[in-house]
Order: sequence, then C-alpha cells, then structure tokens
Amino acid sequence: MESHQFDAVKGTRFQNVTWISEIPSTNTALLELARNGGNEGEVLIADLQTQGRGRRGRVWTAPPGTSLMMSILLRPPRNSLPVQKASLVTSALAVATVKAVTDTTKVKLTIKWPNDLVVNDSTDTPGDPGYRKVAGILTETLIDDAQISALVVGMGLNTGWGQVPPELELVASSLDLLSHSSIDRPRLAYGILQNFENHYSNLLEPAGSENLLREVRHHSSTLGRRVRLHLDHSREKRTLEGHAVDLNGNGELVVKTDLGDLRTVSTADVEHLRFEAR
Repeated sequence: MESHQFDAVKGTRFQNVTWISEIPSTNTALLELARNGGNEGEVLIADLQTQGRGRRGRVWTAPPGTSLMMSILLRPPRNSLPVQKASLVTSALAVATVKAVTDTTKVKLTIKWPNDLVVNDSTDTPGDPGYRKVAGILTETLIDDAQISALVVGMGLNTGWGQVPPELELVASSLDLLSHSSIDRPRLAYGILQNFENHYSNLLEPAGSENLLREVRHHSSTLGRRVRLHLDHSREKRTLEGHAVDLNGNGELVVKTDLGDLRTVSTADVEHLRFEAR
C-alpha cells in the first residue's frame, strides 16, 4: 500500500508539490507555467501522461499508476549555471534517483549516458543489449539574454508494471519486478526530491559541477565500455565507435576512437557493445 501523497518536502525548495491523475505532459505544463512567471520549486507528479516526451521528441507512455512521472521547475540564479552545463541538472536528478532507489528498494541502478537509468541484465538472446531501461530523464530550458531563465527537469520511472510487455522484454524493466515487491511511489518521490535538493544546490556552487561529475562517473554504466554513438546532425545521420573514456566539465561524453583520437559528444543515442567489460 502506498503512503499518503505529500504537498511539500521539508527543508527543501519544493514547497508546492501537485499530484494529478492525468495530464498530457508534466514537462509541457511546467514549461508553460515558467513562461507565465511560475516559481522555482514547483513539482508536478502525474499518474498518467498521454503525451509524455523523451529526448528528440520521442513519445513516452505508461499505464496509469505504473510509473513515477515527475517534473520540477527550477530558476537558477543568474550566472550560476551556464547554458552549456544545463545537462548537468539531468545528471543531478539521475544521481539523486539512483541513491533513493537503492535506499528504498535495494535495486542498484546505473546511469547510461546521456539520460537513462538502467539495471545491468543480460541473456544469450540475440539483440540483448545487456541492460534494461528503468527510467528516462529530460531537461528543457528557457533562455533569456544567453542565460537560463528557467528549466524543467522531468523523469519517467517505471515502478509498478506487474509484468514486462513481451515487446519490451529485452529493453526495459520496472522496480517492482526487480525488487520483487510493490513500490511506494510517494515515499520514493519524497526521497528523490530530498536527494535532488542536495545535488542541485551543490551544483550551483563554484566547484559543484566537478563534485557532481565524480558521482556520475561512479554510477556510470557507459564509461569504460565500447560504444556505438548514433549521431543526428539533421542533414545526415552518422555513427561513431570507440571506448567511452570520460565526461568533460559540461557532462559531455569523451570517446577514444579506434584511430586513437579523442572525440567529445554533447548528445547522441548510445549503444553499449557487448562483450566489452568495464
């Protein structure tokens, strides 16, 4: 049985948490609120999104009550978070979620660059990627005079599927299946927001990005792996293969190609290639 829904998280900036049964998209709703002067710390949690989005406009859907779908509105102080570091807010929520999930369910998730939370799992089935996606995170920004005026970070976290649809058996899973127990979504959401307050606040400090990146590296399932990056440059789609060796100060992936060159990639779909140990 789930605990009671909460409307604020004590000791944090999240003092207006709204729960809603159905909405097209929590991110879209908070972006519109931001454009109309909405305050920092607004949190929107939905049982069902009918037009949920992932990276590059992909549609994200889940049956009612089977996922934790949450978006957060932030207004970083001027000059505290450069535009090129906006993706680190995704990283902050990823680390916060990994820790809260471990504390709540004992399930150990890892961070698959750039914005997925996965559990390592593999079979001998052809096409098995070696992991199962459990959550995706999307950060969207509003820019004014080359500064971030507001940003919304949203997440869809699979919590109560009951069983994995056959078409997703090799690509996704849910916390209830991984922990063999039901998931208390309000308790988990509260823990994530508590953790996120700490990681986001630290990110805004002078050395915050490097401190956060140390934690991201620790929880990464991408670094140390041989990867294939699917790059989309609007006019042409290309791939790049090599070893993921590091993250730079903006959270971009550094890949060492087979020719020994170091390439820095800001966004891509990443495929972990099998039989390459970390």
